[in-house]
Amino acid sequence: MNTRKIVVNISDAKASNCSTDILATYSLGSCIAVCLYDDIARAGGLLHYQLPDSSLHPERAVNKPFMFADTGLKKLYDRMVLLGATKRNIHVTIAGGASIDIAPKGFDIGKRNHLAIRKLMWRLGLRIGNEDVGGDRPRNVYLDIATGNVSIKTCRAG
Repeated sequence: MNTRKIVVNISDAKASNCSTDILATYSLGSCIAVCLYDDIARAGGLLHYQLPDSSLHPERAVNKPFMFADTGLKKLYDRMVLLGATKRNIHVTIAGGASIDIAPKGFDIGKRNHLAIRKLMWRLGLRIGNEDVGGDRPRNVYLDIATGNVSIKTCRAG
């Protein structure tokens, strides 16, 4: 059985119920990756968002909903439901939210992204099972649809 790697770019999300698929996203800095997996439906999804809240850019959120935690998570969750997922069976893993030197001083986008997704999960009634957030190094994330296993690789410093 050949696996198929599906790349989730920045401001993007993908969902699958094909057991040969691995969803992958790369170079998470201050961005957050959200992995949702329903072990009964054997469906998974991965979101790679940049910003915590679409209310500052509502017109951009219409064209690029996966850029934001709030609109991106809602759309990914809806895709998961279409694949047969149910809230009570969804396992959540998040990664990213690093402090990256290129952001303006005091902006703390990584921390703001992390706080935003935690609030959204609480509102949706989803519990974060695992997380690997913070620090100052980028991460790559892989979600294996066959098993629901999430692998997080922290990149080495430069």
